[in-house]
Amino acid sequence: MGKLYVVGIGPGGLEHMTLKAVKALEESEVVVGYHKYIEFIKPLIKDKELFSTGMKGEKERCKEALKLCRDKTVSIISTGDSGIYGMAGLILEMRSDEEVEIIPGVTASSSAASVVGAPLMHDNCNISLSDLMTPYELIKRRVQLAAEGDFVISLYNPRSNGRPHYLRECIDIIMKYREGSTPVAVVKNALRDGQEVTIATLDTFDDSIVDMFSIVIVGNSKSYLKGDTFVTPRGYAIKNQE
Repeated sequence: MGKLYVVGIGPGGLEHMTLKAVKALEESEVVVGYHKYIEFIKPLIKDKELFSTGMKGEKERCKEALKLCRDKTVSIISTGDSGIYGMAGLILEMRSDEEVEIIPGVTASSSAASVVGAPLMHDNCNISLSDLMTPYELIKRRVQLAAEGDFVISLYNPRSNGRPHYLRECIDIIMKYREGSTPVAVVKNALRDGQEVTIATLDTFDDSIVDMFSIVIVGNSKSYLKGDTFVTPRGYAIKNQE
């Protein structure tokens, strides 16, 4: 019997992969993934059999990985964490009796947060603005409820050519519940080549700089900028004064 590892490779830089992820790739005879993500780990898989597809090939990749792992050790990769907008859920939905192990990784919001400071120190949530799997009206409802609940909000898949206005519309929803001085961070290619960072506020935020390789983090009502560092206090300072 073979085995299937569902591997979160982190943000894309090899130094940010977990030891467990590297070990799983070393053990694997076959690596399956989106072709651009395969490029991120090329130095680790030079001698491996590869199966890759383009965008929207998720079902094809999962089907092939489950077939190959019947008699081989296989890794199917996702950037970030495989259980957060990755391949873990689809693999578990499609599998029958194959042996599957989920290998977590550093997700995009954590990667982006580490670059700009500590914006996720209190309650926070991830919301994808992609409507390929979720109706846009439901996405806007989730943004509204997260804003009303004073969550720090990380927006995944924030802006594409096919939906250029979604991000601006969602920021406008958030602004109904936040001050204009609330920090907003845009991190493109977090912790990998081509990293770009922009710190703004809701009042000064420019959605035109955002693309699908970006994560947008919007602070809660207590978040603030300390110089160029984005901080969301947990309340330790207040607690220690009591």
